[in-house]
Amino acid sequence: MNVFSAVCPSRAVLDHITSKWGVLIIVALSDDSLRWGELRRTIDGISEKMLAQTLRVLEGDGLVLRTVQGTIPPRVDYQLTELGRDLCERLIPLLTWVTQNAAQIVSRDR
Repeated sequence: MNVFSAVCPSRAVLDHITSKWGVLIIVALSDDSLRWGELRRTIDGISEKMLAQTLRVLEGDGLVLRTVQGTIPPRVDYQLTELGRDLCERLIPLLTWVTQNAAQIVSRDR
């Protein structure tokens, strides 16, 4: 694997896990499973379309597990897989750094 190569499969994975919504969904699921509506309320500003699309991608990558409960109405829960939890442990320090430095970075003269 050579992430600097245009044909490296790691590029697709990097794109999925470093998208704004991908990072926020993964970290939102860090503590517990959440239903779709709970995720939408937790991640302010995400559209229904982007939430559904990003969840499908993360599920396809094996980072998020989607569980449908056999209730009426159907209940769908999302949680991190073991691989997703491993990734989340690495993303939380990044988000901590971003929140600590965002004001300084954004306020710089362009």
